[in-house]
Amino acid sequence: MTINQILFPTAQTRQAIDDRLSHKLEDMRKYIGERSVSPNIDLDKFRQSLMSQTFDQPEDLNRLMDWVMENLAHGMVHMTHPGCFGLFNPSPAFPAECADRIASAFNPQICVWSHAPVAVEIEKHVIAQIAHRAGLPEGSGGHFTSGGAEANNTAVICALTAAEPNYAEQGARAFAGQPRLYVSAESHLAWLKIAHMTGIGREAVRLIETDGQGQMNVQALEQAIKTDVASGDIPIMIAATAGTTNAGMVDPLHACADIAEHHALWYHVDAAWGGALIASAKYRSVLDGIERTDSITIDAHKWFATTMGAGMFLTQHTPVLAEAFRVAASYMPSSNVVDDLYVNSIQWSRRFVGLRLFLSLGAAGWSGYAAHVENSIDLIDRLIEKLTRAGWKHVNNSQMAVACFTPPTGAGPVEDHVERIVANGQSWVSIARFEGRAVMRACVTNGRTTKTDVDQLVRLLIESKS
Repeated sequence: MTINQILFPTAQTRQAIDDRLSHKLEDMRKYIGERSVSPNIDLDKFRQSLMSQTFDQPEDLNRLMDWVMENLAHGMVHMTHPGCFGLFNPSPAFPAECADRIASAFNPQICVWSHAPVAVEIEKHVIAQIAHRAGLPEGSGGHFTSGGAEANNTAVICALTAAEPNYAEQGARAFAGQPRLYVSAESHLAWLKIAHMTGIGREAVRLIETDGQGQMNVQALEQAIKTDVASGDIPIMIAATAGTTNAGMVDPLHACADIAEHHALWYHVDAAWGGALIASAKYRSVLDGIERTDSITIDAHKWFATTMGAGMFLTQHTPVLAEAFRVAASYMPSSNVVDDLYVNSIQWSRRFVGLRLFLSLGAAGWSGYAAHVENSIDLIDRLIEKLTRAGWKHVNNSQMAVACFTPPTGAGPVEDHVERIVANGQSWVSIARFEGRAVMRACVTNGRTTKTDVDQLVRLLIESKS
């Protein structure tokens, strides 16, 4: 077999390999609940095996895929495991998996509308529907991103561009003073990296104290802005959080909007996880005020349960977006610049990631996603009720599917309990810090998690003794 036949095999060979891979993946999925959630692999042995792969000689593709899948089965935290109560990355929806296979087979380059008009139009449509559901005005837009960090980065670039017309050409030196961004101390601290990358420096980020309940203190926010203005600094943006990473708290969205409006600042809401509540009529009020924003971040690969790497940036100021990323290149066939993603986003080469949410939303509808997020919250409520009855203290008052706890008095430090749970392998929880104290954090975003899985976690925690 020639190298060309290996890399680009015949239809018959492709079908055979694809069928075999599908069966293998289904076996992995079938037995995921019987595996340890936590990594349980001999890493020294794995590294030795890995180092033997020098790529000097071709190897059988089936054997290589088997090797990868077997090592992944033992060498990662399994977010698809129903006993995984960690972070926000769930078991992906099957329509999203199908989307990845379709996108891989067609492999459209969607940075230019003329190269893949159907793919670009599908993504535009999904973004418009999400923006509408979030309450942004008609004509709002945006695009898919690699994740929340890129979406938030886009927000900062837009805010700087809107605040100072010369920023595009001159960078941070265009400002007469130090630009300032205002975020909660409990926010996702990608903001520090973003300030570094945009050239305004990490010192530009003001971490505003919280109110004792994990939400931004609006009095402290107002005072910080006044102090900065008096010092000659230039306030640029307020970024509220709708669903903090550690505790699922929502900053006072209306109050932040009022302050941003008063000071003429760009107002952004990072709803990377919590934004999925737009699907639920029952819980939509948790996000009340998000419709007043200049821009929003929502991650499809979190509570919307697509495969990894599908964030979204939404804005009602699409002309600012176009100004922020404008560029001209003679080799780019720009026949529809308004829709060319390479002049409206950070990325140039772009994968067709929006198909994941298009197929998932299309298959489930808003009602299906409402049921998904509401079930997650019901399961967390069950966990809260059972653990508090057992003497654990529930310390965060979130209306999302995440709960933080401290152990009963005299039961030992929370770190010991979490370590034993993770080592057990049947469930997975994490350590977080909430309002200055260590807590056990449990989150439900996995659509395969059931009441039985919640009850098992409770049993393991009750049995966990110092």
